[in-house]
Amino acid sequence: MTRGVRVLIWAGAAVLALAVAVVIFVATFDWNRAKPYLNDKVSRSLGRPFAIRGDLSAHWRRARDGSGWPGLVVSADDIVVDNPDWAREERFAKAERVELRLSLLPLLVGRVTIPEVWLTRPDVRLEKRGARNNWTFEPAGDDGPSRWTMDVRDVGFDTAHVALLDKADGIDVKVDVDPLGKPIAFAELAGRAPDDAGKAANGRRAADYVFGFKIGGTYNGARVSGGGRSGGVRALRDADRPFPLQADVRVGDVHVALAGTLTDPTSPGAVDLHLRLSGDSMAHLYPLLGVILPDTPPFETDGHLTATLRSGASTFTYDGFNGRVGGSDLHGSVTYEQREPRPRLRGELRSDRLQLADLGPLIGLDTGDKSKASRAAPPGGRDGPTRPANGKVLPNRPFRTDRWQKMDADVTLEGKRIVRGADLPLSDLRTHLVLDGGRLTLQPLDFGMAAGRITSTVALDGRDTPMKGEIKLRARGLKLRQLLPRMDALQDALGEVNAEAALSGSGNSVAALLGSADGEVKLLMSRGVVSRELMELAGLNVANYVVVKLFGDESVRINCAAADLGANDGVLQTRLALVDTDNALIDISGKVDLGSETNDLDIRPNTKGLRIFSLRSPLYVRGTFAQPDVGVQKGPLLLRGGGAAALGALAAPAAALALIAPSNDEDASPCADLFARMRGGAKAPPAQKR
Repeated sequence: MTRGVRVLIWAGAAVLALAVAVVIFVATFDWNRAKPYLNDKVSRSLGRPFAIRGDLSAHWRRARDGSGWPGLVVSADDIVVDNPDWAREERFAKAERVELRLSLLPLLVGRVTIPEVWLTRPDVRLEKRGARNNWTFEPAGDDGPSRWTMDVRDVGFDTAHVALLDKADGIDVKVDVDPLGKPIAFAELAGRAPDDAGKAANGRRAADYVFGFKIGGTYNGARVSGGGRSGGVRALRDADRPFPLQADVRVGDVHVALAGTLTDPTSPGAVDLHLRLSGDSMAHLYPLLGVILPDTPPFETDGHLTATLRSGASTFTYDGFNGRVGGSDLHGSVTYEQREPRPRLRGELRSDRLQLADLGPLIGLDTGDKSKASRAAPPGGRDGPTRPANGKVLPNRPFRTDRWQKMDADVTLEGKRIVRGADLPLSDLRTHLVLDGGRLTLQPLDFGMAAGRITSTVALDGRDTPMKGEIKLRARGLKLRQLLPRMDALQDALGEVNAEAALSGSGNSVAALLGSADGEVKLLMSRGVVSRELMELAGLNVANYVVVKLFGDESVRINCAAADLGANDGVLQTRLALVDTDNALIDISGKVDLGSETNDLDIRPNTKGLRIFSLRSPLYVRGTFAQPDVGVQKGPLLLRGGGAAALGALAAPAAALALIAPSNDEDASPCADLFARMRGGAKAPPAQKR
């Protein structure tokens, strides 16, 4: 036997003897004697108390699934980790038992490799207070960085309980996690076709669902409840197999249902989920998602959510979604980008059937209980948002300007058909919403109406308190016969309505903005018809009374009507308001206070010629918008005759006005001279702080 062979034999024998000694030592050593040392070392590493309060032992065993060679398994009973002093509860985590399988050979190179950890009934209490949290550990002492590295491959448990408390963000939730017993294939819950079974959107095969969970508690004061399924801990670390997630959770009135995968956060498309959302208002998504959305009637959407996750620069895209908002359909894609100085929401939306009532909450009208029933509202239904219940008429719900500076937005919306019963034909809504640093603009905000077009721009500056706002509106070519198509008396009316308005004000609601408005409102109408039936159909009670008092029950043709109103601090003052009929020239003078919502108007008919049956007493309109007082002025009747002279006298101030003129048929109009004097557009000064 050569010397080399003898060395190899002795070396092998030594290794075998060492292995036998290790086996015997592990089997016979009282490991509880090492607990004080382990407790101290771990406590110093964590920077807070750690204790093994039960039995500590070690033995040889294969992996829990029975595969591989037997390895060293260390078991400890009744493990606790304390919280820092500032936390609400004493314990951060505890477990009835912890078992870890340890690989011995990596220890020779300073690496602790743990292929498997098994926890029995772990209980973890996560807490955040301000910038501090209890899951970040600060090692005690100044021993410098350790030369040892640790690699934990897989973590399993039977039943787990996790609680999260964050008072600043209003989070107080508890999650119970249980093994499913038998893994569920991803395709079974994702609804994929057999050929795609188990594959995520990127073509990689997703891991199976291993755990089920239930969640409860509160979030920002809203009750949280629901549950779902997820993959195992090992799947979280496997970049080649997307992590499956399925959940059905309610947060207050918001219902979130999702199914899909989460992949390696370093790879593109780290989130791939089928997402359904529903709730009483899109605004209620803000506390949950951090995305600023308007107040709406009840909504529901169904679409595909993908994301690229990067620290501070993640991008989320909700693509190809379909949904409903109240009685309106909604389709499109939106993208939410994390960026500095503010995140941004971009999107393109469209609606084939947009109910006008569903836009009420956007301007501060209260939908009340009707909003909850609007999903089932019949097409063309005339029920709309309710007005304020405090005796006021103008919308007075405050805009949430405090949120406007937390996010930017660039969203376009197209509405093919706008529904407001059968009596108000609207179509082709187009608007471009931009929110930039607290300033909200709608430019343009255009739609078709009665064969004409209304174009407008709206600017609201939420950076100021109170908010400043400006609106410019232009109506062109609104055909009278199409404004009320079911009104037979209008079908012979060939005229049209043109109008312009420019107003600026300050306040945090529509009512406050109008109540402080400065600017102008101007209107022209040619060849129209008024009657009691028409006013009743339009729901104009005050106008109905005035028409009956002036003209009785007969339909009366209007040659032309013109109004020029100046607004100053919310008070609309008539500079010119005339209605010319075959029988009389109607002069309207006075003011309308939008701040107090009161009327103070006088209506004086000037009879043309000797048509004594057209004579009427002057009228007044007083009182509030909600409860107007309309009656006949006491005093002598107006003088007969002189209609043409009165028209000239009253129209004289129009020479200095800048009103709009009809788009056609000016020469054929009996009021062509008046129209010729009224050209130009309405103007408003810049909004001022008040």
